Amino acid sequence: MSADAPTRWLITGAAGMLGRDLAEVLAEAGADVTALTRAELDITDADAVRAAVDGHDVVVNAAAWTDVDGAETEEAAATRINGDGPRALAAACAVTGAVLIQVSTDYVFPGDATEPYPHDAPTSPVNAYGRSKLAGEEAVLELLPERGYVVRTAWLYGAHGRNFVATMLSLAAQRETLDVVDDQRGQPTWTRALACQLRDLGAAAVRGEAPAGVYHGTASETATWCDLARATFELTGLDPERVRPTTSEKFVRPARRPSFSVLAHERWAEAGVAVQPHWREQLTEALKVMAPGAGPAPVEGGRSGA
Repeated sequence: MSADAPTRWLITGAAGMLGRDLAEVLAEAGADVTALTRAELDITDADAVRAAVDGHDVVVNAAAWTDVDGAETEEAAATRINGDGPRALAAACAVTGAVLIQVSTDYVFPGDATEPYPHDAPTSPVNAYGRSKLAGEEAVLELLPERGYVVRTAWLYGAHGRNFVATMLSLAAQRETLDVVDDQRGQPTWTRALACQLRDLGAAAVRGEAPAGVYHGTASETATWCDLARATFELTGLDPERVRPTTSEKFVRPARRPSFSVLAHERWAEAGVAVQPHWREQLTEALKVMAPGAGPAPVEGGRSGA
């Protein structure tokens, strides 16, 4: 790549919520982007991966098994995508010299801390999904000790997929009140904000200015799911008191969820990349896209949980 040539990026899982935002952010920055969907590239196919990676400077793996509850009964299938897929990408990047950014999750931690998890905190997943994602992390760090980057994120929402904020917007038009858990704490993160951070990390990595390893890509400050739901209502002109706090015990799921998913951001300074804005600032900007012109409106429907 010449000094004045655009960086050549490959995005896997490009049809997903993060993949679509990343493709848009990179295109706006003038990068040369190849965006491949799951149908266009099976990341567990080593031969196809080698062919796809060739000719790119930065690879961002946004392809993943994301069905957290489904992974409890299909752990082998989840690990094939979340563990074997990143290993195939890392092996290809090791041959071509490309940088690999592996998008991972807060679920690699047990979720029982009282302070934000630093990047080097011991991992101990409490569910199958977390174990499958940790396998992918380990593969990237093992095969690409100098060009492998793991960016853990959490509580993602955006304009291009199913997510908590979109669900709240939908339910607001259907139900008078919503019960939302208030005993899980994390960092609600807009996919576009994360995409901008990944763009800057990849650019710094290509310049040799970002140390390889683990980073935490989440919004600044923390909230509960109830906080996020109430803020979504408030910022779209609805009464936040329609959202009522409840406990996780009321919504038992097959996969155990961590109660504390707060990640520390200290490593970004080493890479010269800014931390993400406050979660509420992100939500304010996101809702301009997700709920343009939203405001108070009559709501029909009975009381129910969400």
